[in-house]
Amino acid sequence: MDSWRKSSYSGPGDGNECVEIATTPTHTAVRDSKTPARATLTFPAPAFTTFLEALKSTSLR
Repeated sequence: MDSWRKSSYSGPGDGNECVEIATTPTHTAVRDSKTPARATLTFPAPAFTTFLEALKSTSLR
């Protein structure tokens, strides 16, 4: 996975204080943008999609 992206909410002031994600058709990987060479968490794509949907529904309450 070499196409890492930061959140569009990561502005210039806090751009180094976020996570990055990389996706493939089957998995999503997450890493700390401050230490990209350290551990990466990898999730099956369907599980990560479910996680994001749950976050979105919770934040709208």
